[in-house]
Amino acid sequence: MNIESLQMFCLVLDEGSISQAARLSYVSQPAVTRQIHQLENDYGALLFDRTDGAMKVTEAGKALYPFAKAIVRDYRNSKEAVKQAVGDYNKNLVVGASFTIGEYLLPSLLGRFKKKWPELNVTLMIKNTPGILEDLTNDVIDMALVEGLVDKQAFLVEKFADDDLILVCAPNHEWGDEVQIEDIVDEQMIWREADSGTRQIVKNSLEQFHILEKIESYMELGSTQAIKSAVSAGLGIAILPRIAVAAELRVGLLREVTITDMKIIRNLWLVRKNQRFHKNSVTQFLDFIRI
Repeated sequence: MNIESLQMFCLVLDEGSISQAARLSYVSQPAVTRQIHQLENDYGALLFDRTDGAMKVTEAGKALYPFAKAIVRDYRNSKEAVKQAVGDYNKNLVVGASFTIGEYLLPSLLGRFKKKWPELNVTLMIKNTPGILEDLTNDVIDMALVEGLVDKQAFLVEKFADDDLILVCAPNHEWGDEVQIEDIVDEQMIWREADSGTRQIVKNSLEQFHILEKIESYMELGSTQAIKSAVSAGLGIAILPRIAVAAELRVGLLREVTITDMKIIRNLWLVRKNQRFHKNSVTQFLDFIRI
């Protein structure tokens, strides 16, 4: 038996499928299956029932799960304690960020942080909000900076900044400087992907005005940069973070239009796990970003 097999067992149970566990671990499904079979051989019991084409955890698997979680957690804590004792542990900082924050806010922020602490090795990982929170759960990153919705019961969550979401259109669009909320129904809305934190916030705001269900013409693109290019080319309109379109507004590639009686302000969240041991580099970054 090894820790990796226990970690994989817990991940399969948490995610509900071998395929999802394999995807999150960047390994093949047969590799996950081999680790599960190894555990079953070690314990002499089936941990999952694979009959009828479905995979269900057995009573033996249910009994093992809390012990496996505790072993994995203690192993991670022991590694952190040893690394802190050695000293190299505190020289590394891995920050995870959702796309908008990672691409438009953090580069300059981390640049200033590195000038203050040049001895630290800083790594930035960028994904959508659910992906970053998965990495935080699995200890791939030290902290997360996201703009989407976060389960405050599962993590330590604090606001570190805010940003407003604004309506933008092409420079030659027929709109003036201000429109009514109903006017956007007749336009093609350009969205980010379905699990984007920004998209969820915009949708929640439009639902309050009973407009969301009236928007029939839309396009979905996988990045903010692609959306900005499409809007600038006159392919539609979009509601995007101000920090993401500041440069385009400044040079006239996009134009901001005010929506009467509607303003979308979103919080930007700093998210951490509640851990026993904390890196000095994490504390240094927290003190820096809170100033």
